Amino acid sequence: MIRHGFSVRAFANRFPTRQERGYVMGKLATDPLYPAVHEVIQTTTAPLLDVGCGMGVLAFYLRQRGWQHAITGVDYDPRKIATARKLSAGFGGVLEFNQADAGLALPAHRGSVTLLDILQYFQPATRDAMLRNCAARVANDGVLVIRTGIRDDSRRFRVTRFVDRMAALLNWMKAPPVHYPERDELCHLLEGEGLLGEFQPLWGRTPFNNWLGVFRRPARD
Repeated sequence: MIRHGFSVRAFANRFPTRQERGYVMGKLATDPLYPAVHEVIQTTTAPLLDVGCGMGVLAFYLRQRGWQHAITGVDYDPRKIATARKLSAGFGGVLEFNQADAGLALPAHRGSVTLLDILQYFQPATRDAMLRNCAARVANDGVLVIRTGIRDDSRRFRVTRFVDRMAALLNWMKAPPVHYPERDELCHLLEGEGLLGEFQPLWGRTPFNNWLGVFRRPARD
């Protein structure tokens, strides 16, 4: 199967377990997340901090699409970090993966930041502190990219919440979701940190209520 300009099957087959390969295949077949992030990130050469990087799929996807700048990934799950480290040598460039709790601290960084599909795992106060930490690491030539489930009264939101809970029960995620944000509160917080942007639906062929936010520092006169 050729998608994204490369063989999705060959890409997925780099991951060591059947569960991981199935996850990557399904993700790239149905979810527009990684192509959407690539479209944004390819416009900058700023180093990237991927918060909640999991197995490093975004980093490896960007490498596969030709983006060769430095990437640092952090994630709470040591199993996923171990997988990312095992695979990193095969993708070239500067790639670093570290186990860390993003709700407590983030590594020093100045450039772009991605924060994908993890906001629902933090209480609002912790989430907001983490967002401020991420915003502080966005350079003038960088970008903050957020993908998150949005809390509203839609059927998509109910499906999103159910699947996230099941992922925790099946031990794919280390914890169940605790709070989903609303769009306006995220935009308001980031505006207070000097970043402007907006959220757009990013559903693809999934039933989830996922939205993509892209935020930058306004150009100086």
